[in-house]
Amino acid sequence: MVQLLGPDGTRTPHEQLDAVLEEADLATPERLRGYYRDMVMIRAADLEATSLQRQGQLGLWASALGQEAAQIGAGHASREQDYLVPTYREHGVAWARGIEPWRLLEMFRGVSHGGWDPNELRTHPYMIVLGSQAPHAVGYAMGLQRDGVVGTGDAETDTAVLALFGDGASSEGEVSESFTFAASFQAPVVFYTQNNQWAISVPTSVQSRVPLAQRSRGWGIPSVRVDGNDVLAVLGAVRSALDSARAGKGPVFVESLTYRMAAHTTSDDASRYRPAAEEQEWAERDPILRLRRHLEQLGEIDEAFVARCDEEAHDLAMQLHHHIHGMEDPDPVHMFDHPYAEPHPIVDAEREEYLAYVAQFEDEEEGGR
Repeated sequence: MVQLLGPDGTRTPHEQLDAVLEEADLATPERLRGYYRDMVMIRAADLEATSLQRQGQLGLWASALGQEAAQIGAGHASREQDYLVPTYREHGVAWARGIEPWRLLEMFRGVSHGGWDPNELRTHPYMIVLGSQAPHAVGYAMGLQRDGVVGTGDAETDTAVLALFGDGASSEGEVSESFTFAASFQAPVVFYTQNNQWAISVPTSVQSRVPLAQRSRGWGIPSVRVDGNDVLAVLGAVRSALDSARAGKGPVFVESLTYRMAAHTTSDDASRYRPAAEEQEWAERDPILRLRRHLEQLGEIDEAFVARCDEEAHDLAMQLHHHIHGMEDPDPVHMFDHPYAEPHPIVDAEREEYLAYVAQFEDEEEGGR
């Protein structure tokens, strides 16, 4: 497993990834402080979302608590033109791509289908069905090949796709099929698995008797396993993999070893299957605390900066709280607005049928008066 930052914040040199980070200017003190702030902010948003669900304001919430480095690192490793295809837990990736947390909360409240323009932000809408996004990602990557934006040698043009999914989804047939197509066509896609140790109540050790990073090798897809609680290791590994894919060298698989500190979702009770000792062990590897310790060793962080980050995070949580509590439910007729990019006669007919259905109740109400 590749690791650049130990749990105590100690930095370990890594010739290949250090070169990648230096070339892309991704590991300067200013950048590191930015990653720290990002992780603090998204954790606060995550905790507030859980609280809102408990208040009945969200239908469900899938927490990314403990996976902040795996997500902030992957999000910032991509170039602006790269296309990211997430699952339903990539809140840190969304933050790194400029997607405001309230857009995510609206989706889990059930009043939005996504809330952002995937073409503008180069990030696909959240995917709920496990593994379903992997074929989409490979198909998009194959489209990039046909558009001639892979392997040109122009860093501003060459584009790759980052497909994100969890350890449980890696067992789905769609992922295996995606490996087949990606390898056959040498598609510019990086498969990125956050192995958070548990697929709901099933441990990774039951899903696979070998490290998940080995799964892609039967397809001839090179892979690497990194410490997912180490933001620098994630940054370097994902950036290196994306650079390779953009250059036309084919797909890469990255396994990011991290831990899901919270339950699978707010409808789950992790205490029924997960030992407390394991949770405590991983709490000592907290990705935010790890980066803070490293910055302290460099002399690049102080209590004033930490306090500012905590204050901003609290403000963000309160903004989310008031936004969701003050939100009005949309008119159901809007469900017919965007099923397709262009108007569709069948959808138009269904809209008229729905409006006629609603109108009969309004007529009855007026008649009763």
